[in-house]
Amino acid sequence: MIAAGTTSLIAATATGRPDRAGARGRADALDGTPEQVHLTWDADPTRSVVVSWASPGRANRPRVRIGQRLIPATERSWTDALTGAVTWTYHARVDALRPGATYGYAVTADNDGNAADPFSATFTTAPEGRAAFRFTSFGDLPAPDAEWAGPYGEDGYATGAVEAFQPLFHLLNGEPTPGAGNPGDCAQVWRDFGNNVQASAANRPWLPVPGCHELDPGTGPHGLASFLTRYTLPPNGVDGLEGRWYAFRVGTVLFVSLSGDDVAYSAAGTGYSGGAQTRWLESTLAAARADASIDWIVAQVHQCACSSAPDGKGSDIGVRQAWLPLFDTYEVDLVLSGHDQGYERSFPVRGVDAWAGVDTEASVAADTRRPHAVTTVDSGVFDTTQGTVHLVLGGGAGRPGDSGPATLPWEQRTARVITRPPAPVPEQPVDPGGHPLPAAGTVEPATWSARRDPSAGHGIAVFDVNPGSDSGGQTSVTVRYYRAAGAEPASPAPGALSARPGDYTLFETFTLIRPRSDRRRWHPKA
Repeated sequence: MIAAGTTSLIAATATGRPDRAGARGRADALDGTPEQVHLTWDADPTRSVVVSWASPGRANRPRVRIGQRLIPATERSWTDALTGAVTWTYHARVDALRPGATYGYAVTADNDGNAADPFSATFTTAPEGRAAFRFTSFGDLPAPDAEWAGPYGEDGYATGAVEAFQPLFHLLNGEPTPGAGNPGDCAQVWRDFGNNVQASAANRPWLPVPGCHELDPGTGPHGLASFLTRYTLPPNGVDGLEGRWYAFRVGTVLFVSLSGDDVAYSAAGTGYSGGAQTRWLESTLAAARADASIDWIVAQVHQCACSSAPDGKGSDIGVRQAWLPLFDTYEVDLVLSGHDQGYERSFPVRGVDAWAGVDTEASVAADTRRPHAVTTVDSGVFDTTQGTVHLVLGGGAGRPGDSGPATLPWEQRTARVITRPPAPVPEQPVDPGGHPLPAAGTVEPATWSARRDPSAGHGIAVFDVNPGSDSGGQTSVTVRYYRAAGAEPASPAPGALSARPGDYTLFETFTLIRPRSDRRRWHPKA
């Protein structure tokens, strides 16, 4: 594990991984050999986990073995409408586990081509009660296609960074694949992604939210059939809409993972849930703040509410309108997003600055619902009872070149804001993933922006939760952002994680604080 306070260079290293059929010394065959193995949390991360995987063909009696226990898996399938390729996936809920315990497991089937030496890995359940833990996060993790070299390229490289820090789990803030941009290769792109991240995701849960690229044309309602076939995520209790948004708790932190394509203008903002997601969000946040054993609320959504990247997609007024008032009311501490492929941190924000933008087409004032910065003093320590901190973490995708000029002082930064939904493609029905991103026709002074990384390349945020030692005392989350400037290095040999010593360096550290909730009477904010 990387030392908590290190400022030295880090190397993302791991042992060889038996994650692709070819990497294990066998030719691809349409059998039940497990691949793309990954973990997610179930309803209770202290006592259960979900093991999921795919196989080239349909598996016979797919199962997970832990000690003397055999847990049968349920089957799902998805057929690519464009190519006819069938994806077979399997999901096994493993329960009756002990909190904070490490388990070894194996995945196999009767027609597993590696039955004599089945795929095996380990995982650790979440701790119970007020315990310290670490998690990591980034978004925008593309699998290789014609634009990227090697089967262990972009996503294999970023996966190595996760393993360098050995978190309990990882939050993936949308866009694990190029999806809609490569409709003819959708099944293969998903397969490459699943196999490349397996070196980490088979050993610790990866919790994703839907991004724009997962909205693939022709993949069922809302464009999410492929995504929903591959992932089993914690339940939300909304019939017909499971898997799109969810919440889970680890220690004193509630994590709320949202499907931004429901409300974001940059994803067509179709409102497919009919308001169900927002109602669920409000009830979930209210219950959390009424629970004296929960201190922190962390929200995860792909689209950005606060981004001023000069070459980014822009801040999204759809997210601002639908959810930022709830984040204010229920004191959400931290919001993580992807979408814009870089790093940016906001000052704590609460409320809005009305009519702070300018419509660039009409040259008139525009109400962008700009988040109001409660302070512009970048002290490095922020009390989140006073405001929510937003982080853009799109560093899963490395980019060549530079993303813009040197970082400007916060009072000189300008953000583009998407204030109009996208126009449908002429003479084509509106289909998820089948329309262009809307133009950000409005700009605002980004008074909420505290720090932005102008360099290109990969990055990862590391979060260390300290629950505090005294009832009614203070709890904290220390956040470190590491970056690897420049494009990805040359792809390594099959079976090796793609990263070189010295790639990732510390960009910044800051700390969030708030009083523990066990002696605090909380009231919703106006």
